[in-house]
Amino acid sequence: MELSGGCQCGAVRYAVKGEAQHSSLCHCADCRKSAGAPMVGWAAYADADFEVTQGEPVVFNSSGSAMRAFCGTCGTGLFYRNAEFLPGLVDIQTATLDDPEALPPQLHVQVAERIGWMESAHELPAFERYPG
Repeated sequence: MELSGGCQCGAVRYAVKGEAQHSSLCHCADCRKSAGAPMVGWAAYADADFEVTQGEPVVFNSSGSAMRAFCGTCGTGLFYRNAEFLPGLVDIQTATLDDPEALPPQLHVQVAERIGWMESAHELPAFERYPG
């Protein structure tokens, strides 16, 4: 399978090929702070199956060996590498795929750090658009 994605403004684009090793929702505090969201969707690929096809992402060392890449223009978080804990892998943020439906999450990770109210968030009322 080949997939592509990129940032909100289109300055940075990437492509992946092959199969993801896993697709997950991460609840760690580092991901939450980086994304400004209660959790982040990730799909792990072998480094050799990933390439930046356009632009030059900015890389930020968020903690230890955690390297987070994002668009320097619009700020969209794109991918993550951690040579210590995920050697040879790159995690892409699945919401940045052109077709984010292509990699549904298979599991939740780092739930020890999950925000308490996220455990029951699926029980909240849902609206197709903003409520009237």
